[in-house]
Amino acid sequence: MSLPLVTTAERRHRLGRRHRLAPSARAATVAEAADSVVALHATDAATVFLSARARLAEGGPDAIERALYEDVSLVRLLSMRNTLFAVSAELAPHVDASTARAIAAKERRTLLKHLDEDGQGLDAAWLASAEAAALDALDAQGPSTGSQLSAAVPALRQKITISRGKKYETEQGVATRVIRLLAADGRIRRDRPRGSWTSSQYRWVHTEPWPAVPAAEARTEIARRWLRAYGPATEADFTWWTGWTLTDVRKALAAVVPDQVRLEDGTTALVSPGDTGPEPAPEPWAALLPGLDPTGMGWADRGFHLDPAHRSALFDYAGNIGPTVWWNGEIVGGWAQRSDGEIVWRLLGSPGRAAEQAITAEAARLAAWVGDARITPRFRTPLERELVA
Repeated sequence: MSLPLVTTAERRHRLGRRHRLAPSARAATVAEAADSVVALHATDAATVFLSARARLAEGGPDAIERALYEDVSLVRLLSMRNTLFAVSAELAPHVDASTARAIAAKERRTLLKHLDEDGQGLDAAWLASAEAAALDALDAQGPSTGSQLSAAVPALRQKITISRGKKYETEQGVATRVIRLLAADGRIRRDRPRGSWTSSQYRWVHTEPWPAVPAAEARTEIARRWLRAYGPATEADFTWWTGWTLTDVRKALAAVVPDQVRLEDGTTALVSPGDTGPEPAPEPWAALLPGLDPTGMGWADRGFHLDPAHRSALFDYAGNIGPTVWWNGEIVGGWAQRSDGEIVWRLLGSPGRAAEQAITAEAARLAAWVGDARITPRFRTPLERELVA
């Protein structure tokens, strides 16, 4: 018996509805918006806000700030592909157990190795004392920047030499590394930054580690949610997205027991159990998504929503996607914000008059939402640079 066929059009329909980009599918809460794509990229501070905005029925930057810093229904974790993501508090223990724990352990080994090689007698006991002092300082003075913590904790002003005796020898302070380690361990979290919502100069607060979840159970939950959001997709897609070992990927997918479907190019892909039926089209939709948005970065193979000829204009040299313009599940151009605040965009094809009208309206909605804030993507792409020149 032949496998069910999922067409390219149906894959794009899924993006509109499941990624909450079609107006009728938009989320009521920030956590729902994040859960719809499993996790929001958070390397660039503005991305979290702009990705959530595109998926929310209503609410401005203040609604996302409340979710991050007051309700704490959305949290930033160093996780998949050793990258910073923002996930719902409900999902956070699974992201922590499946991915962040291993990253934290590696971070600790690396720092201890550097301390040992530095030759000043700094060791695990010294590190534990420095970490405890940093937590005590946060308890005493409340949310604090890295600079404020260093001022309060003498150990964080310690400098060590990395790669001593080599041509790339360098001296570094330990504060950033200790803070990164405490965050990876879930003992501190990012709080309101200095400046606006586009800033990444975070303050830090003391928090409790996430509840323990068995790693295999956590990986299965991530796989289940990812397949629902990104299926049809391949084992290679999931391996790339998670950064896990192939063994862990295969065990997690096997535990979900996905169904197989056939794609238009004749290849096979995986979907959630029973998720093989036709996907009706949502209403026509346009979206202006930020650099690193999950819908653009969700697969290793993005051919169903991106013409390969446009990749060089929309990605940087390291494979990071820039700000993109979407029409009905396909990337049709890119956008940028100029220094005077104007939102400008350029099409890379001819999607038609209806698309241009919808994109113009969506650009106006974005401009009103952003207000006086200025957005420069952390990872600049050729088209984005051209648009602001």
